[in-house]
Formats: sequence, structure tokens, C-alpha cells
Amino acid sequence: MSTIVAPAAAARPAIRPPTKRPFRPGRFLAYLFMSASILLTVFPFYWMLRTALSNTKSLAANSSSLLPADFTLGAFKRVLGLGTTAEAIAQGGSGATVNFWLYLRNSLIVATTTTVGQVFFCALAAYAFARLTWPGRDKLFFAFITALMIPPIFTTLPNFILMKDLGLLDTFAGIVLPTLLMTPFSVFFLRQFFLGIPKEIEEAAMIDGAGRFRVFFTIIVPMSSAPIATLSLLTYIASWNDYFWPLLVGKAESVRVLTVALGIFRSQTPQGSPDWAGLMAATLIAALPILILYALVGRRIINSIGFSGIK
Repeated sequence: MSTIVAPAAAARPAIRPPTKRPFRPGRFLAYLFMSASILLTVFPFYWMLRTALSNTKSLAANSSSLLPADFTLGAFKRVLGLGTTAEAIAQGGSGATVNFWLYLRNSLIVATTTTVGQVFFCALAAYAFARLTWPGRDKLFFAFITALMIPPIFTTLPNFILMKDLGLLDTFAGIVLPTLLMTPFSVFFLRQFFLGIPKEIEEAAMIDGAGRFRVFFTIIVPMSSAPIATLSLLTYIASWNDYFWPLLVGKAESVRVLTVALGIFRSQTPQGSPDWAGLMAATLIAALPILILYALVGRRIINSIGFSGIK
């Protein structure tokens, strides 16, 4: 009768005590530089919050204090239309008002329209440059990409004259049209990703009878959801933060965006000095959506840019 011998228990690896890393000046300097960079990046936002929570009258006397001077939420109430002019003046405000919700609506309209139009048309153009074969494609793409080296200020005056001749000043169309169709960076960004998609997938779909548009919308777009989402976010942030162009063509209050409104609010000084607390409160509220977007999808932006750039 044979006996079954139980296998010997596997020897457990000895647990080594954690060893103390030797001090390295290079590592210390790297951490020191990183900490200083984080502090320099975060501190302006903290100073905005500190100023927004302060009483404007007390700011001058407590200019060096890191804590809010005479803590109050009056600045946020003024911005959101919850405070009166008398209360604003009593707290050191300028007495000027800002129609925050109207300007917020205008910024949402401009940023959303620009993002949807630009991403859609840039995706079509990028696919044409990446997959379609036609005479002069590479030369045209090279000429198109050279526009990345042209400063935007050079095209501001021609675009302004064009919008004026078309009668589109002080309209949403005049604000969004110059960047609605496409930009060189957006086309280049998506083209780099489209080049990495295997052609065999598209060829198999075409053998089954799918056309170019069907292949693009049912195969390419779903496979490119990550870079398209990243480009949408970058475009939305750029449009949201744009100041100079909306200032030129959108002076009317009905189409005034939030960035322009904040600049006008700062210049309105009936009491002789800007309402710094109110201005910082409005700026903080305006920047809050973008900060939340960066916090949620910041890593995706970095990964998509790095992935697209190696093609």
C-alpha cells in the first residue's frame, strides 16, 4: 500500500527590515525644487481666496497678513447678486455691479459652440490627412502646420475687419467664427492619433460595404474617444479663458463673456479704488469649473498628448 507524502511547505522568504536610504543631495534638491514649484503654483489661488474672504476696507491695513482681513462672505454675495449696493459700499466695495449669471451664460454659449464645432471639423480634416490619398496632401498638410508658427496676434486685425464687413460685431457668431471650423494644433493632434489606428480595421469594414463616413463615425470616432475628449477639454478651456478677441468683437453686454466682464468690473471705480474682494470672488467662481475639470481629467490630458506626440 503506497503512502502519499504531503509536499513540504514552501519556504517563506525572510522578511528583511526596511533599510534606510542614504542621504543624496540630488534627491533632496529635487524634492526641494518640486515643493517650491507646487507652492508657487498653489499660492496665487490661495491669495485669491484670502482676498475674496476679506473686507475691502481692511485689505490695505492687513496687506501682509496670510489670513483674511476682517473675514466676510460679502464679496461672494455681491458677485452672485445677493447683496445690495449699500452693503457693498459699507464693506469697501466700489458700488459697481456685475451681471454674473448673464456673463456666465454667454461664456458657456461661446465655449460650448466653439468646442463642438472645432472638434467636429478638425476630426474630419485630421482623418482626411491621415487616411485619404489625394494629390498634394502632404504639401498641403505641411503648409497647414506652418500656421502653428504664426502668432495669433498677426491674424487678429484681418479677422476683425472680416467680422466688421460681415456685420457680425457684438454677436456670438463674430466671437466664435474665427476658431469654429479648425485650428492647426487640433488637426495635428488628432491626425497623430489616427495614424496609429491599424488600417486593417477600416479595410475589413469597407469589404463589408461600409463607406468612408460610416467607417469614420462608427469605428474611428469610438476608438479615438480618449484623444477627442482631451482635445475637447483643451479647446473648452482655451475658449473659456480667451479675453482679447471677445473684448474686440463682443463689447455689447448681451454677448459679453465672463473674462471681459471681470476686466470691466475692475475698471469701474466709483469710490476711487477697485473692489478687490469682489473681483477676486468673481475670478475664483469663474475659474472654479476649469479647476475642477483639470483635477478630474488632468492625467488623461498628459497621457493623450504624450501618446499622440510619439507617432
